[in-house]
Order: sequence, then structure tokens, then C-alpha cells
Amino acid sequence: MHIRKGTEDDMPAVLELIKELAAFENEPDAVVVTVTDLVADGFGENPLFQTFVAEVDGVIVGMALFYYRYSTWKGKTIHLEDLIVTEAMRGTGAGSALYKEIIKYGKSIGVRRIEWAVLNWNTPAIEFYERSGATIFNDWRTVQMDEQGITQFTLSL
Repeated sequence: MHIRKGTEDDMPAVLELIKELAAFENEPDAVVVTVTDLVADGFGENPLFQTFVAEVDGVIVGMALFYYRYSTWKGKTIHLEDLIVTEAMRGTGAGSALYKEIIKYGKSIGVRRIEWAVLNWNTPAIEFYERSGATIFNDWRTVQMDEQGITQFTLSL
């Protein structure tokens, strides 16, 4: 298994992994991003994200997608948006290898926090994160406004 930075050529495989994650999270129809979006947004003049991919025999079997954030309390941080390993490769250490790579990368660039979200029913992931030393907060709520909500809100201004 080889962990490396993702490239533009990896984006079709990354999109397939994103779709697999959406299905795993019971949202199979939620993905609207395209390969074109991923290439434009991740590899343009001001990339919005970066990826690491896990590769076995030249086939991408997992990925971690992350981006920089800024905390008014901590300074530069990383947000790990998604970490997914294809179902056939779960339990092989690919997810753990990607996770370790993100943590090592964050340490190497001096971030003071790496954060991500985990669904409350994903017990294996929660237990893995807790064993690794991560803190899972129960008192913070994730807040989102989807495209429809944005449109409705701006129309009411």
C-alpha cells in the first residue's frame, strides 16, 4: 500500500469514493460535485482542498480530503472533510494509514488543531478516533445551510 498526495488524474477515483461514502452515510443522492468541479477547485490557482490517496497495485482504494481553516483561538487548522476506504479494502489498514498521514502532515506544517465530524451512529469510527487520542465533543452542534436555504434567506433580505 502506498499513501501519496492526490493529483488531478486521481479525481475520477476520488469522486467514486465520495459517492461510496455518501451511500454509506445513507445519502446516496446527495453528491452533486463532478470531476470537473474537483479538478477546478482542488488544482486551480487557489486550491480549496488537498487530498491524500491510498493506492494498492496502482488502484486507488481510499482517500482523505482536507482543507485549511483558521481558528480565532488557535490560528491555522486543518479540517478533514472526508476519509473513506472502499468497502472491499476496509480492515486492511488503509484508513489508519490515511489518518496517520493527515496527522503527520498537520504536525509538519504546524497546525494547532485538526478537526472533522463523525456521525453519532458510526461507533467503529468513534472508537477508533477516541483510541487515537482525539476528543469527540457532545456539546457542539453542526450547523449548515444548504443551497435552497441560502437562496431563501437571500431572497428575504
